[in-house]
Amino acid sequence: MAEVAKLPIIDLSSLDRISTANSIRQACIECGFFYVVNHGVEEELQEQVFEESKQFFSLKLDDKMKLLRKEHRGYSPLYAENLDPSTCRKGDSKESFYVGPLHRNDLNQWPPQELLPSWRPTMESYHHKLLSVGKRIISLIALSLKLEEDYFEKIGVFDEPEGYIRLLRYPGEKSDSDEELYGAYSHSDYGMITILATDGVPGLQVCREKLKKPLIWEDVLHLKGAFIVNIGDMIERWTNCLFRSTQHRVMPTLPRYSIAFFLDPNPDCIVKCLESCCSEVNPPKYPPICSGDYFRERFRISYGSE
Repeated sequence: MAEVAKLPIIDLSSLDRISTANSIRQACIECGFFYVVNHGVEEELQEQVFEESKQFFSLKLDDKMKLLRKEHRGYSPLYAENLDPSTCRKGDSKESFYVGPLHRNDLNQWPPQELLPSWRPTMESYHHKLLSVGKRIISLIALSLKLEEDYFEKIGVFDEPEGYIRLLRYPGEKSDSDEELYGAYSHSDYGMITILATDGVPGLQVCREKLKKPLIWEDVLHLKGAFIVNIGDMIERWTNCLFRSTQHRVMPTLPRYSIAFFLDPNPDCIVKCLESCCSEVNPPKYPPICSGDYFRERFRISYGSE
């Protein structure tokens, strides 16, 4: 039985931004995961998003397949994504739906209004709210790195950033073969930060030390009123591995719903090692890369395209 991960709780309403930033710094160095509370997203809106998500996933498969994922928006059926192709043949036991940046709303796919009349306005409202929360967290991450809090804004991260809602349904099925089946296989997230809401059903686990054997997994518990936040590979890259993009997975338990919001830079933004995170004895571990090129390669590996 896994131990419970003891994650710090970050209060976004705190007036002591330096202390808050220092708490985030410690969390990102030690684990890369933390909770945020007092984030300003109404409980009623969160409940409505979960309800709309459940209604969508309960549609007939034919209706969902009409919105099949393209341009990284829309529906992905069971096993369409493989987060660990080196060890898994079948793919992840989950289905999902992506809503992309609203400044490129023409690319988004929406369920027919006659099927889900409140779906689109609910998702658009949630997207606006989570984008605002994400920007506040990024400003605190900048402070935690001894940068000006608008540093990432100044280098173009928020010039039409890439913000994606991902609705997720895990059926909780068990494997009927020799291969272990997971809702999401062990992975780290690709981008800057992920803001996650869960329905209270357990399943999410983190592994702080991915190179140690045996791997030690810890359960991340649901905390009512809080989001679970984790940093992605892009922040690890920016900080020269000072901040940790931690491996995590979703175990097969009961049917489970969650809502992730991925906040990533403008595709033209250049990601390169921060000067404060490298030196002569600790040179940059990664070359500079265009954010858009980086994501295209990561998605190609997971989905076989894009």
